Amino acid sequence: MEETILLKLENVEICREENIILHDASFKLHNGEFVYVIGKVGSGKSSLLKSLYCEIPISGGDAWLMDYNLCKMKQKDIPYLRRKLGIVFQDFQLLTDRTVFKNLEFVLKATGWKKKREINERIHNVLSQVGMQDKDYKMPHELSGGEQQRIVIARALLNEPALILADEPTGNLDPETSGQIVQLLHDICRKGTAVVMTTHNYTLVHNYPARIVKCENACLSDVGD
Repeated sequence: MEETILLKLENVEICREENIILHDASFKLHNGEFVYVIGKVGSGKSSLLKSLYCEIPISGGDAWLMDYNLCKMKQKDIPYLRRKLGIVFQDFQLLTDRTVFKNLEFVLKATGWKKKREINERIHNVLSQVGMQDKDYKMPHELSGGEQQRIVIARALLNEPALILADEPTGNLDPETSGQIVQLLHDICRKGTAVVMTTHNYTLVHNYPARIVKCENACLSDVGD
């Protein structure tokens, strides 16, 4: 079976306030592939991810994600692109005033789900996938950091994305919990969802091997095995 290219960047440039963050960056990601994007703090890892979900514009080059031309995105198309992506943030970004179930229900309703039974079923499925099926009644503050990050991954899975973008997902977690979260992302990837994860934690990269792309001197390069 031929691998489909999910993401293709060619000579991409990303700037923020006159500063060039990435220059002449080229990168291909296939369906179901796991890639670490490594580099120092401030090297452009997060900016790269933000450009993929259209938080930061791409100022030059060619960039295609699925069937979307990221360089020519219309504002009205951005929500449709984001529905096909799962985004995992370092700082969780859960709604603190409602339960885990209500957090997930909010996302599904916002993306057009209407039938109560289907919503309940989908929430149960994603919580089971991340080992949190018995925590749906909890408030975010009642969960540990690792449990909150599992809920965030469940939220990212709700609309069955082709790609999960995980921005330093272990940045606020202890080493053991970090390993469990990365293992979970690898398990999800094995079921067919591509994962791009930024990190500067080289121990994790070593313990859970996958393809590595480095952000350095405003460039992107594959790191050989």
